[in-house]
Amino acid sequence: MSALDMLAIPEQIEDTGGYVIATYFLETGVNVDITAKISAIAVEQTTGTWLPVPEETPELREKHVAKVVGIYEVPAHEFEVPADCNKRQFVFQLAFPAVNFGPQIPMLLSTVIGNISMSGKLKLLDLKFPKEFLEEFKGPKFGIQGVREILGIPERPLLNNMIKPCTGYPPEVGVKLFSKAVQGGVDIVKDDELIADASFCPMVERVKLYMAEAKRIYEETGHKVLYTVNITDRADKLKDNAKRALDAGANALMINYLTAGISNLRALAEDPDINVPILAHLDFAGTMYESPFSGMSSHLILGKLARLAGADIVVYPSPYGKFPFLRERYLQIAHHLKSNWGHFKPVFPMPGGGVMPAVVPAIIKDLGNDCILGAGGAIHGHPMGPVAGAKAMRQAIDAAMQGIPLTEAAKEHPELKAAIDAWGLLEEEERGIFEIKQ
Repeated sequence: MSALDMLAIPEQIEDTGGYVIATYFLETGVNVDITAKISAIAVEQTTGTWLPVPEETPELREKHVAKVVGIYEVPAHEFEVPADCNKRQFVFQLAFPAVNFGPQIPMLLSTVIGNISMSGKLKLLDLKFPKEFLEEFKGPKFGIQGVREILGIPERPLLNNMIKPCTGYPPEVGVKLFSKAVQGGVDIVKDDELIADASFCPMVERVKLYMAEAKRIYEETGHKVLYTVNITDRADKLKDNAKRALDAGANALMINYLTAGISNLRALAEDPDINVPILAHLDFAGTMYESPFSGMSSHLILGKLARLAGADIVVYPSPYGKFPFLRERYLQIAHHLKSNWGHFKPVFPMPGGGVMPAVVPAIIKDLGNDCILGAGGAIHGHPMGPVAGAKAMRQAIDAAMQGIPLTEAAKEHPELKAAIDAWGLLEEEERGIFEIKQ
């Protein structure tokens, strides 16, 4: 089979159906035969190896080999490669027969970015799935609307608190921190990703204490709260952890889904006995997306695949916080979490990592009301204490929804003023970009 035999027109693939179309970035030397190279990648990830083998028949290849459906050079040289050019960059697409891996994520990823993840400057940019493939996934149980209905909050952005310190405390200390955050107006309290069923803070004991306090506060104030308990563990213990947490009274779950496995998130979400929202935490994601030349795009890991697997809330970096992250990528992730996509419910984007009152107007301006503000240190490290820290965040949310600059709102709210005095404002706020709506 020649390199030309590997090529297919995109419309041919669309008409045939049954293919997952993967889009890649590739950087090569100047003299590489790009058609041959990409064709070799298509064979390597489906039927073949570096040389022909006897049982790789034409019939087998026709049914199972990936097709090359697009090769695009950037910039698009046409009649010559400039003499001073020492590299060439391409975007290309391969169409993989879905029959090769079926409706499951581990073999999908093994196929589209398996061995070739070690082949130099090659990065998976996107995946397009056929309708029949997506229909095999149930997706999120609750999504944005379901979480809002549980909390009884129809419109405003939600406030999440990560308990700080991250780890090392007993349940008796954790419940005090939990209580203060909720008293200040937090809607969701999540475990830090660094604590799960620790010997010094057992999960079941923690859940019982936290949920008893949540009940007490609700009975006194009518304020509901979700507690997303971290059940991350080895694969054979995850469902047992989830069910022990639920039996102890948990009303939401959290999983470090990239270290535990994306399909373990799916198994939890699709289990009919696990009927609470699930928060998916991003830790480990940087190992997959940070290189501009290898791995996978962040919107795939933190957006499309997390939603496909059934997360109701996805934590990912804010471009205004402590982790370097392009604003374009954070917007792209939110788009993949919230936009219409088959039968999958839209899910909450939760930007985190250094979120404080100063960044609230920017995030709400970017994402709209259907987002969750994830604040840890800004609440527990507030100069006036955690209750005031939560109040300051709620005050910033209210101001942003009304179009009131934080500097104006701070005149009426000492908690917000203390936060601004301690940590400052975004440059945009200082320049008056977030102005009062007319």
